[in-house]
Parts: sequence; C-alpha cells; structure tokens
Amino acid sequence: MTDSAGRLQHIGQLLSTGQTRAALAALAAMESATPGDAVLAQRVAEVYTHCGRHTDAHRCLLRAAQVRPDDPRVLYNLAAADLAMGEFDAAEARLDRVIELAPDDFDAWYNRATLRRQTPTRNHVAALESALERAAPRGDVALGYALAKELEDLGEYTRSFRVLARAAGARRKQLSYRVEMDIGAIDAIIAAFGPGVLAPAARAAGRTGSGAIFVVGLPRSGTTLVDRILASHPAVESFGELNDLALAVMQFAGKAADRNALIRQAAAGDHFTLGRQYLERVDGYGRSRPRFVDKTPLNLLYLGLIALALPGARVIHLYRDPLDGCYAMLKTLFRMGYPFSYDQTDLGRYYGAYQRLMDHWREHLPHAFLDVDYESLVGDQERETRRLLDWCELDFHPDCLAFYRHEGPTATASAAQVREPMHSRSVGASRRLWEELAPLRAALASSGVEVT
Repeated sequence: MTDSAGRLQHIGQLLSTGQTRAALAALAAMESATPGDAVLAQRVAEVYTHCGRHTDAHRCLLRAAQVRPDDPRVLYNLAAADLAMGEFDAAEARLDRVIELAPDDFDAWYNRATLRRQTPTRNHVAALESALERAAPRGDVALGYALAKELEDLGEYTRSFRVLARAAGARRKQLSYRVEMDIGAIDAIIAAFGPGVLAPAARAAGRTGSGAIFVVGLPRSGTTLVDRILASHPAVESFGELNDLALAVMQFAGKAADRNALIRQAAAGDHFTLGRQYLERVDGYGRSRPRFVDKTPLNLLYLGLIALALPGARVIHLYRDPLDGCYAMLKTLFRMGYPFSYDQTDLGRYYGAYQRLMDHWREHLPHAFLDVDYESLVGDQERETRRLLDWCELDFHPDCLAFYRHEGPTATASAAQVREPMHSRSVGASRRLWEELAPLRAALASSGVEVT
C-alpha cells in the first residue's frame, strides 16, 4: 500500500467513526502537500464529495485538469463537480470533450442529456441512437436512459417510454436484488418501533434546541427543492445528503447478526447517546449557521430514532402522487442506491411498504414531522414556503421564494431542475403513459395504494 493510499484509508476510518473534523483536516493537509498529483487530486476530490464539500472537490479537480487537460476521467469528474456548482455551460463543454475523447464513456452521454431540457433545434437524439446501435449491449443502460430523457423533453412520450423500458430492464438484470428484503426490513422497523418504544418521543415532540432539519421522502419527491428553499434562508445551511445518521446508527447499535437484529438493537438503546453522536459528526463539517439541513431521502426509515434521539429536530416529509412519484424514479438512473426503482412491480411493492411505514409514524408520532405534498408546493409556492418556515420556527424571508438563485452547491439528480423557477411540468406526467404503466398500477393497487 502506498503512503497516499494509507492516508486515504485512515481518513476513511476517521469518517466512519464520526471523527469528521479530524478527517477533513487530514484531507486538507493531503491536498496541500501534493499540488501536482492529478491522480491523488481526484481521489481527494472524491472524499470531499462524499463529505458534501463540493467547492473543495471542484478546486481539486480544476487542479487535476490543469495537469491532465485531455484526460477523459479527469474531465468527466470535473464536469460532475461543475454540475454540483451550477456551472452548466462548463459542464456541458467538458462532457462534449469527454465524448469526443472517449465515445464509450456512456455515463458522460447520460450526464449531458440531464444538464438541460432538450429542444427540437438542440438535442443529441440522432447521436444517441447511433451510439446505441454501435455500443449495444454495453451502452444499453446509460445511453438508453439518456435517449429516453431527450425524447421525453421533445414530447415523444410513447417512444421515450419504449426506450426507457429496455434500459431499465437492462439495469435491473445487472442487480442481484430482491424487493422482499427491503419490505422485510420496513416491516421489522414497524415491529421494533411500536407505541411503547415511541411513547417518550411522542411526549417530547416539539422541543427545540438541536438545530437539525431533516428533509425526507422517496427520491424524486421534491426533497431537493425543499432543501434549496430552506438553504436560501440566512439562518440555514444545507449539508446535502449525509450518510452520518445511518453510520451513527450502526456505531450506536453495535455488531448485529443481520439487519433485523440491528433494527431491534437500535430501538432498545440509549437514544440520547445516538443523538449526541450524530450531532458531533455533523459539527465536524464546520457548522456556521443556527440551523442545518440533512437531506437524505431515506432517513424516513429512521424517523422513530430521530424522534427519540433528537426531539428538537424538525422533520419534513415530502410526498407526491404515487404514480407520478414512481414514474419519476423509474426514469432516473441513480448512481447509488434505490435498486427497487428499475422494475415496475418492485417499485409498486416498495411504495406500498413505504406508505405503510409512513402511516405507522403518523399514528404513533403525530406531531413529529410535517407532511408536504409536492403538488401543493408547486401549486402555491408562497403559502407552502411560509408553512415550511413556520414549522422550522424560522421567520419568513423573501430569498426562500427565489431559491433558484441560491448559489450553494447541490449534487442530487435534481441539481439542474432546482436552479430554475418553480414549475409544475411533472405534475400528472405519468397519466400520459397510463397503459404503459399498467404493471406499476397493478403493483400499487395490490399493495393498498390508491391511484386515480
């Protein structure tokens, strides 16, 4: 193992054990000690990105690109950092160059397609079709998702869905995944966090003091939008999608035989210790404002633990029309996580389990979180923004209505969309494909989810 590899491994260990401040200090020292090493700069940038430090990651990658200006991997990573920073023209230019240098970098094709809405006079449909023919089956997933997205932008919905279905099917075949495992875990959470366990949290709900705001929901439900609205307030900063709560839970619960045992151990522990460990992790990122946002969608699995460990936290749950929400997930190629999103039946079954879990939290934690539906948010921006701010005990600030002007970075699948004004283009989008989504509708219905 090289010295650099050993130092990066040590930094990873510091992060996994909650020593965030020490990890970031070691990372900064490593960056400054090797200014001309493009490979190391990329690895350092990767860790910065993992920590939500997108500005730092962008700086490292700019330095790497100065050393290796025609390295496709460097340019690809820099384009991703450009996107997180909102520098869309730079990102597109770099992705164009990546595709020129390495036409088989299929992820570059996909990222380019997602940067903006394509138009009849400015799109890559013909090039994508040609690339798909040339690169099948290796490029079936990323190129397929890219082509489906561009066709949808052009209003060719049926054709777009045919392409999407093939790409999603190809992606699903790459995964060894059984939705039953996730459904079983959700059922285990419901069983472990019954009324007896949750009673102290129900009594403590509404207390203030932690500064934490959790924004949760299934992916593509509007969580990034709400994150940007809140982060536009002068008293709030966003740390993006942190995995610190999950890491703190694993550290807190200790070794377990399996996932269900971990859930039971977490339910039975000293929850104030968990809350302290989580806040110590977040403090290590260098908090500068009274409130902070943790926008990790599937923290919804931990709402019982959040209520017990952080009774002062404010939790906002985003939801949207079930068919629209599932369709939005289906047509997104996620880099990590969400393996249930590539098959209509898996999606419908997972959604049913998610709905059952949220109903459980509402019943036993009736005042612990705020439900916000996406359709209401885009339909009456100011009313819902005021409701969000009231829930977080924040004064109204007009910058929250101009969230798209907020300069802070974001690296989610909605990075481009949240830098434009509020719109309702996606409301009802699934109804254009009513018949094509029949397997999804059937799976939702069998899971007790009503679709009209």
